[in-house]
Amino acid sequence: MNEVNEPVIAADEELQGAVEGEAMDAGSAAEAPTVTEAEYEQVKRERDQLLDRIARLQAEFENARRREAKERMEFRDYALGQAAEGLLPVLDNFDLALKSNGSPEQFRAGVDLIAKQLDEAVRGLGLTHVETVGTQFDPHVHEALGQVETAEFPDGAVVQEIRRGYKVKDRLLRPALVQVARNSQQREA
Repeated sequence: MNEVNEPVIAADEELQGAVEGEAMDAGSAAEAPTVTEAEYEQVKRERDQLLDRIARLQAEFENARRREAKERMEFRDYALGQAAEGLLPVLDNFDLALKSNGSPEQFRAGVDLIAKQLDEAVRGLGLTHVETVGTQFDPHVHEALGQVETAEFPDGAVVQEIRRGYKVKDRLLRPALVQVARNSQQREA
């Protein structure tokens, strides 16, 4: 507010000088137009109204900015809550599996079911797997950990998935870690 008032004070002093009969430009020989007291008061009122309007607009802008930031945080919390809600049954089933006293085969079968349930929950959030084995290596979605000499796959094809990659719609969250085929027979031909 201080930067706004300084030029206004200077203009106010110039107007006051004109009202008292002083010339605005001391170096000019021509007479400066005189301003009546009523005109001076009118200009001051207009200036004060404009300053008040600027202050109100600044306050409205700050309030809108705070409101938008609050709404963005509330939306993020809501979205996070929705995501967590879909994962709660998976956590419950893991707790049940850890408390069970079944055989290793039963435990493995239970964990397989939980893994499928978790996969469905993340698919419900829009998360998809990056295609790997059998596809051509794509540096945009795959990260190669090495090459494997093989005649079963074409040169440059993904042979093995080490770690799954994930995307949300077209956005890559994490590249898939893969082994890539090196087919000498195709290279020689």
